[in-house]
Amino acid sequence: MKPTLAGALLALVMIGQGAMAEERHGPVVVELFTSQGCSSCPPADALLGELAMREDVIALALHVDYWDYIGWEDTFAMPEMTARQHGYAHAQGSTVVYTPQIVVGGRDHVVGVRPMAVADLIQAEYAASDPVTVDVARDGAEIRVSAEAHMDPPRPAMVVQVVTFSPHEEVRIERGERAGTVSSHYNVVTSWQVVADWDGSLPFTARIASQDAQPMAIIVQVAGQGPILGAARID
Repeated sequence: MKPTLAGALLALVMIGQGAMAEERHGPVVVELFTSQGCSSCPPADALLGELAMREDVIALALHVDYWDYIGWEDTFAMPEMTARQHGYAHAQGSTVVYTPQIVVGGRDHVVGVRPMAVADLIQAEYAASDPVTVDVARDGAEIRVSAEAHMDPPRPAMVVQVVTFSPHEEVRIERGERAGTVSSHYNVVTSWQVVADWDGSLPFTARIASQDAQPMAIIVQVAGQGPILGAARID
């Protein structure tokens, strides 16, 4: 029997609970490339909403702008998100981008809405400890960030990234394929910045100004859109 979406989401929660019990891994970063004008994206948006409720996952919606021409301009779309998706494609030797696309841990790509495939990839991320541990804490108007690499030299070149996101947004679509519908979105990325290059030879520390009340994620990733090595979030 083909698994239902609800059953797959239950499996995702159960896998997450088992992984948390082992305490071997920080949160897994799950990126959804989506668009309000994409008629096949709402199920993926809903799946991300379920993942966003998990403490062991940093679920992020990255809205791209290349579907804006079909009649509705995505109100959250940013060219930086389109560029990030192209970066993932380039890293895999491709020039093709599409929605919906889910990327788990910066390395594994899922086409469309395949909850069990996402569950399997999240579980696989817990098979080994994080190469980098990341800690974040609020200190007044600043965020204290620290990271430590647990890799033998030579270490890859890494980037430390700060991501802000809005937990929940609803938008009424007025034109295009989805005209007359209300689009629900979760953990919508509002900014994605590289704040430092890092070689991992010494622990990384930084203080970052908290410019608004939005939740924030710190993501350490191999430079050139490689695997994500460690991450943490703060609400």
